[in-house]
Amino acid sequence: MTAQNTASPDYTRDLRQVARTLLEHPGPIVVVSHENPDGDALGSVLGLTRALRALGRHVTAPMTVPRYLSFLPQPGELSAPLDVLPDGALIAVLDVDNNDPSRVAGVTLDGFTGPVVNVDHHGTNARRATALLVDPSRPATALMIADLLDELGVTWTEPLATPLMLGLNTDTGSFRFDSVTPGTFECAARLRAHGARLGWLNDNLGQNPPTYYHLLREVLGTLEFRHGGRVVLARVDQAMLDRAGAAWEDVESYVGLLRSAEGTQLAVMVKDHGDRVKLSMRSRAGFSAQNVAVALGGGGHVPAAGASVAAPFAEVLPALDAAITAELRRLNDQS
Repeated sequence: MTAQNTASPDYTRDLRQVARTLLEHPGPIVVVSHENPDGDALGSVLGLTRALRALGRHVTAPMTVPRYLSFLPQPGELSAPLDVLPDGALIAVLDVDNNDPSRVAGVTLDGFTGPVVNVDHHGTNARRATALLVDPSRPATALMIADLLDELGVTWTEPLATPLMLGLNTDTGSFRFDSVTPGTFECAARLRAHGARLGWLNDNLGQNPPTYYHLLREVLGTLEFRHGGRVVLARVDQAMLDRAGAAWEDVESYVGLLRSAEGTQLAVMVKDHGDRVKLSMRSRAGFSAQNVAVALGGGGHVPAAGASVAAPFAEVLPALDAAITAELRRLNDQS
């Protein structure tokens, strides 16, 4: 399944360096990803963790899994966040820039001086690690982990292929986004050949608890079309969650629903925590959600990005509108 037939020499070199660093490390390995893990984060962590354990390595994977993904990990497979790292640990950071410690969940990177491996597909990655594999042209980190498992020489099984299929499936919008390449389908076909349970994954991902619909009613009541209908925005706060009996994790999929609004180029889902907000953004038609997120101190991909801002929503909204206006002006200048 390796990308070596189509990958650049740098990608192949970095892939081999990451594999060698993992294989030659004599101590424990801690595999982590970002806060509020999505399918690519969980799938990548499970894929690499299971592979390293199959190779006889001692691996800890601290992650708090949201309810909608809880069907995938086996009992005891993931751990609670670590207050103290094992002696001599190597940290493998997947699907997140390890140079932004606030986004890495499960461990504290501040003050850590041991080896770090970073595998990521975000264009905003600062590219600083003991060994790293960063390629923004890849639609999902899970695809890169699939290449890494080949380089590690692991024997493929369904429990390895299924979580990587989850990551590939979710980060490509079920293979609907422009980020999908011929290599994406090749990887998916090979994962499927190794037993990846695509139908089972989609069936589980498609099930929503009643609170999802109760909260959706609340969220739709905040819906706004801004900038001449080119931007759709909705907001959720704790009071809305309380009325719906829902949790913050129930909000995650709404931004994709908003993106389906006809005529819009950017969907913004606002998590309003009172003194701070978290923005999730999805875009289309050449609009860069990444540019808007970066202007607000965040990051991500062109079609999917986010930012956390330590200010009330009323103060953040003008800055958000200014960043959106700048991006719309850029698009207009190109046309």
